[in-house]
Amino acid sequence: MDAGNGGAVSGGSEGERRPRVVVVGAGFAGLWAVQRLRREPVEVLLLDRQNYHTFLPLLYQVAAAELGPTDIAYPVRSILRDQKNASFRMAEVVEVDLERSEVVTPVERIPYDHLILGMGATTHYFGVEGAEEHAFPLRTMDEAIPLRHHVLSRFEEAAYEADVEHRQRLLTFAIVGAGPTGVEFSGALSELIYGPLQKDFPMIDMAMVRILLIEAMDGVLQGMPAELSDYARDRLEQRKVELKLGSAVSRVGPDWVEIEGGERIGTETIVWTGGVRGAQGPGDWGLPVTRSGQIEVEPTLAVPGRPGVWVAGDLAYLEEDGEPLPGVAPVALQQGTLAADNIVRQIRGEEAKGFQYRDPGMLAVIGRNAAVARLGGRNFKGFPAWVVWLVVHVAKLIGFRNRVLVLVNWAWNYLFFERAVRLILPFARRSAADPPRPEDPRPLYQRGVSGETIAGEGDAADEPLGG
Repeated sequence: MDAGNGGAVSGGSEGERRPRVVVVGAGFAGLWAVQRLRREPVEVLLLDRQNYHTFLPLLYQVAAAELGPTDIAYPVRSILRDQKNASFRMAEVVEVDLERSEVVTPVERIPYDHLILGMGATTHYFGVEGAEEHAFPLRTMDEAIPLRHHVLSRFEEAAYEADVEHRQRLLTFAIVGAGPTGVEFSGALSELIYGPLQKDFPMIDMAMVRILLIEAMDGVLQGMPAELSDYARDRLEQRKVELKLGSAVSRVGPDWVEIEGGERIGTETIVWTGGVRGAQGPGDWGLPVTRSGQIEVEPTLAVPGRPGVWVAGDLAYLEEDGEPLPGVAPVALQQGTLAADNIVRQIRGEEAKGFQYRDPGMLAVIGRNAAVARLGGRNFKGFPAWVVWLVVHVAKLIGFRNRVLVLVNWAWNYLFFERAVRLILPFARRSAADPPRPEDPRPLYQRGVSGETIAGEGDAADEPLGG
């Protein structure tokens, strides 16, 4: 029996079984596919490891203490509450049995008539030595929150660090990859540091702070017109972001990053936004995958030679005009909708349609009053583009509450140059008995100028200060 928002859906007449559509992944592609099937005579089951949907375009703002996790996440069960033919199960898919048409979780096997895979993408480190071990990825909520804690903790530690070299490493932040996520996080991090953190830590010489944006290509926001790319570059430099363009990262260590040519930069914060690859798993399930881990699909989004299996979003590899489709939200939304449409067509005995991407334009924000946009063949930059960026992102958020919270937080940040989400909290573990994990904020024990021990985050509240 299905767990979820009401269990299995019965047919229109007694004894009739509706086709079961299993959707894996509650991202943009998966959710839009489920909602497209709302009024169709099918039973829909949505599976995801998390019980919430994350609005990924604003995830970097969680890492930069601009928004809280609940501002951009929404419970999946609430989204599907009024969809009578859909249910949700919080489960991780460990295998797809293509021969038996079953999805396998750690506790059960779930049969399907049609399967939509929309698990999205993970960070791609391109084989760079030490990157996966020592760099912070920024693709999920579980990655954004520890990064925020880490950034704030560097300042808490630097405030009382007597060793100048160590303090410099604490105050150096390296972001790898100058695509939209790298550019937007760099700008947001600059506004966090030179805004509220500068006021919070008057004892820190802000001249020591370094924010580096490292990119192997010769410009930022590759794919945007040169006019917009140059504008973004200028505004980043105005915000004291050092650009290292044409500089590929060769190695990453626990407290350094090395650029091809031998330059080594000391830093305890390396954020990797340099690329994505398909989610792990499909290659072991007998599905055709590319070197980047994506599943090769036909223009209809069906998997060749695998009837009833469809792929949408970042996990799907499909070319248009000889180039791979970009891994952006509009592609995922449109593909999720088309995959569902084609399932309905196949059930009706109709011919499936091929995917044609309708490009709504490109947007990226650098910071306050500064953004770039290409919409309808026209370029916008500065304040007008910033307003468009705000409106588009608020409109796309799921849930009225989330829209209100985001607007309130943005208004507060804009009017008072503040960031409300500057709390360093222990990252949740499965139980209190579990040992601390590497992503948990570490206790700060530093020697003060007079030699006393300064107890930091993680100590007992009533522990006295003293040596």
